[in-house]
Amino acid sequence: MEISHRILLIEDEPKLGKVILEELKTQGYIVDLAVDGLMAETMFKQHSYSLVLMDINIPYKSGFELCKDFRALKKSIPIIMLSALGEINDKMEAFKLGADDYIVKPFHFDELFARVKVFLKRPDLKDEEAKIVVGDLEIDFRNKTAVRAGVTVNLTAKEFTLLVLLARNKGKVISKQEILEKVWDLSFDTGTNTIEVYISFLRNKLDKPFDTKLIHTKPGFGYFIK
Repeated sequence: MEISHRILLIEDEPKLGKVILEELKTQGYIVDLAVDGLMAETMFKQHSYSLVLMDINIPYKSGFELCKDFRALKKSIPIIMLSALGEINDKMEAFKLGADDYIVKPFHFDELFARVKVFLKRPDLKDEEAKIVVGDLEIDFRNKTAVRAGVTVNLTAKEFTLLVLLARNKGKVISKQEILEKVWDLSFDTGTNTIEVYISFLRNKLDKPFDTKLIHTKPGFGYFIK
């Protein structure tokens, strides 16, 4: 397996941390385990990670605080939150701070590892597919950047993935179900308004500062970009 991704795992529960660590290593990933917020902060600054997998309730510095700090240091790194806090307010707080995904404990390990793989996929793009232009917005798939009217728009990994899905289907309405399957790798609706929240994030970053709106809603059907 030709995988060289390095993952930062932040989990203070010894048994759970060890199980996740060993399984990720078995799948070919390089994994560093931090058992508290300060250790995680030090590791994050010392190494280059492809993904962060973190609990929220950890000693010294919470996952919420770390998420905000990590996002400020490296805007594009995928961050998956793990927590026993299943309330919608906790999820929305995590998303607002820059988390790309949120998995509630207890969870199935197969689901967790499937989510990890989705974030670490590297699409084999042909040169002519490396960029796409929608109006004054240019999306570079290889460099994971979005520039509108000459202004670089900072997006999280999940926001960028959602934008790419809409852009590759320019003018076509994408249903919530298709977004769940292709962006969140879910075949069912979780009952939360996660998609609406992320569409709102994209609009605030890509549309709000500009006169022309690119992201549109077709009520009852889905979303599209044009």
